[in-house]
Amino acid sequence: MPKNKGKGGKNRKRGKNEADDEKRELMFKEDGQEYAQVLRMLGNGRCEAMCIDGVKRLCHIRGKMHKKVWIAAGDIILVGLRDYQDDKADVILKYMPDEARLLKAYGELPENTRLNEGIAGGLDEEEDGAGDDYIEFEDEDIDKL
Repeated sequence: MPKNKGKGGKNRKRGKNEADDEKRELMFKEDGQEYAQVLRMLGNGRCEAMCIDGVKRLCHIRGKMHKKVWIAAGDIILVGLRDYQDDKADVILKYMPDEARLLKAYGELPENTRLNEGIAGGLDEEEDGAGDDYIEFEDEDIDKL
């Protein structure tokens, strides 16, 4: 059996995720950049995103973020637009949920943008109380049964 010559395996390459807890400065878009919401992940470091300007683009996740920052459907991202391909873009930054709420509060994102804060957070607004499964019985109803 060959002798291991490296300094470690997969977990060492992954490293410690210490920078996740730190507060970072909120980045706003510049010229040549646009905000987008991820529609679906395609694999191979790509995703399909709906940009705020109304164009659906195929986005490529840059190598710096590729296995370090996990992007899921519904996330708000900052994409760099390409001069030569309007239907493709490059993911520059993924906004954390609290940063996305701040962007919406500052008016950078339109009001109709749905921010996904987990499964339970997005469903309550849509139904407006129509999903109440709680039925209250009075004493008279119980006696009839």
